Amino acid sequence: MVSSGNNYKETVSQLISWGHWFSFFNIIAAMLLGTRYIIHSDWPESLMGQLYMGLSWVGHFGFLVFGFYILILFPASFLIPSQRLMRLFAVLVGTIGQTILILDTHAYESLELHLSPLVWDLLLSGERTELNARWQYLFIVVPAIFLLQLFLSEWLWRKLRKLTRKHVGVPIASVFGLCFLASHLIYIWADANLYRPVTAQRSNFPLSYPMTAKSFMERHGLLDRQEYARLQEKQGVENSESIRYPLKPLSFSDKGSGQNLLVIMIDGLRSDMVTTETMPYLSAYAQQNLNFTDHYSTGNDSTLGTFGLFYGLPGAYNTSIRAEHSPPVLLETLTKRGYRFGLFSGSGFADVIYPQAIFTKDQIALAAALNPEPPHSDQQAIANMQSWLSKQTPGKPWFGYLELVSVQDYEDADHAIEATFSPSLKDTQPGEDSSIDPAELLKNSYRNAAYYVDEQLIAVFDSLMKRDMLDNTIVMITANHGTEFNETGTNSWGSGSNYSQYQLKVPLIVHWPDSQRAQISRSTSHLDIVPTLMETLLSTTTAPEFYSSGISLFDNSNKRRWVLAGDNQDIVVVQPEGTTIVDKYGNYTVYDAEYRMQDNGKPKLSTLMQVMHELKRFYQPGSAQ
Repeated sequence: MVSSGNNYKETVSQLISWGHWFSFFNIIAAMLLGTRYIIHSDWPESLMGQLYMGLSWVGHFGFLVFGFYILILFPASFLIPSQRLMRLFAVLVGTIGQTILILDTHAYESLELHLSPLVWDLLLSGERTELNARWQYLFIVVPAIFLLQLFLSEWLWRKLRKLTRKHVGVPIASVFGLCFLASHLIYIWADANLYRPVTAQRSNFPLSYPMTAKSFMERHGLLDRQEYARLQEKQGVENSESIRYPLKPLSFSDKGSGQNLLVIMIDGLRSDMVTTETMPYLSAYAQQNLNFTDHYSTGNDSTLGTFGLFYGLPGAYNTSIRAEHSPPVLLETLTKRGYRFGLFSGSGFADVIYPQAIFTKDQIALAAALNPEPPHSDQQAIANMQSWLSKQTPGKPWFGYLELVSVQDYEDADHAIEATFSPSLKDTQPGEDSSIDPAELLKNSYRNAAYYVDEQLIAVFDSLMKRDMLDNTIVMITANHGTEFNETGTNSWGSGSNYSQYQLKVPLIVHWPDSQRAQISRSTSHLDIVPTLMETLLSTTTAPEFYSSGISLFDNSNKRRWVLAGDNQDIVVVQPEGTTIVDKYGNYTVYDAEYRMQDNGKPKLSTLMQVMHELKRFYQPGSAQ
C-alpha cells in the first residue's frame, strides 16, 4: 500500500511537471497562430502601441493556454491514474484548443469577428457560401494537429527528466507573467487617458478583456469623469478610421440637366403620417408625383438620417467623414456646376452634423445669413426661402434645402398649433390627473404638428408655381427618421430607441419634371438619393458603387433584398420578413416584420457577408491609429 501510494504521488508529480512543459509548447504554438491576428489588424504607429501589442501577444496567449491547463489538465492529473491515458486526454484537449484557435483566426480574417453564437450559427447553418467552403477545408488540418500533439506528448515524456534539471520553469513563467501584468497596466493607463493606439487593440485577440480602473482612479482623484467624457466624445471623431470617399475621381458625360433642386426634410416624420386625414396636402401631392411607399432612413436619429441623405453612405461612416471633413460629392458637384445655395432651417441648423460634415464654412456662413437670429421657426424659415426664391434669376440653377422641425418638436410647439386632433397635450394642464392614455395625447399632438407642417408646405409650392419654377425644379420631400409611440410594446418612445419601422420608415415623395406619376412599392433607402441625383441631374458616368452604398431610385433592374441602417455600434439589416441587428461583438437579435423578437431566428451568412463588406469598402487599409 505504501508502495502504491508513492507510485501515485510520483506519477502525479511527473504528470504535473510534464503538463507544464506541454502547456509551454502549446503557448508557443498559440502565439505563432496568433500572428494572424496581428497581420490582419492595423499596425499601431506609435512606439507605445507597438510595445503594448508585443506584450499583450506574449502575455495574453501565455495566460490563455496556461489558464486552460489549470482549469482542465491540472485537475485531470489527479483524477486519471494512467499516465498514457492522461497524456492522450491532454493531446485531445490540445488538438481541440488549437483547432478552435485556427477557426477563430479565420473568422477574424473573414468577418472581423471572433467566434461567437452568431459566427457558429452562421457556419453551422448549412448555407452554401464561399466562407463555409473554406471553413470546412480547415478541418483537414485536424489530423495533422493531433499527430503533432501526440508527437509533442511522447517527446516531452521522454525528455522530462532532462528538461526538469534545467530549472528554467520559473524564469519562463516570470516572463509570461510580467508581460501579462505589464500589458494590463498599460491598458489601464491608456483607457484613462484615451490613448487610441492602445485602446484600439482591445478586441484584437480572442477572449481578451483588458483591465480598466476608471472608478478606482476617480475615487483617488486621478481622473476627472466630466473631462474624460468630453475627450471621449471628441476622440470618437478625431481618431476614426481613414476613409476613401469617393473611391475614385468622378467623371461626367456633360454638365447635367441644369434643373433646380429643392430638398425638404421634415424632421421626425414617419411614413404613415402621409394620409388624407393627417397631411391632406402632402398626400394629394404624393398621388400626383412619385411616391416611394417603402422608404427607409439610414438611421433612427437626426444625425444618422441626415448623414445618409446627403452622403449616400451608411451611418457607420459618419465619424470618419466628420474627422476628415470630406464634403458630400453631391454638394461639391453642385458647387462646381455654379448652383446657388439657399439653406433654411426651423432650428437654425442646430444639429452638429451640419457644421461638422455636410456644409462647408462658407455654406454655414450663408445659412447664418439667410436664417435670422433665434428664435427660429418653420414659418420663418419658409418665409426666408420665399424671399430667397424671389431673387433667383431664370436660367441660373439653384439648390434649396429646407429643414422643418415642428414635427420633431411637437411637444414644445403644441401650445402654438391649432388642435386638429384631440385629446392632445394642449387639452391637459401640467400635473392634471387625467384618465386619457398618455400615448394618445402624445400621438395626437404629433399629428397636430404634422398637420401644421402640411399647411406650411402649401406656401412653399405656391411660391414655386407663382414663379413658374416647378417645371424646371426637382423636389424631394422626406424625413431623417420616424417617431414611435410604443407601438412595438417595448416601452420605446420617440426616436433612437429601436430599429422598428416606426423609427426607420419615412416618406419619400419626388416631383421630377416630365415624369409620370407613380407609386413605387419596392424597398428604397436614403442611400439611393445621392446616386439618383448624381446620375440623372448631374450626368455622372461613374458607377454609384464608387461614391455611395445605394442605387438609383430609377434603377428598376436592381431590386434590393435588404436595406442597411444603423451606426458604429449596431449593424441593422431590414428585410421584408423582419429586421436583424448585430452588435460590434457579434451578438445578434432577429425580429419579425412586426418587430417581435424571434428566439430561434438566425441571419443568413450570405446577407451578413454582403453587409459587412459594404461597411468596410470605403475605409483605407491599415488606417487605425
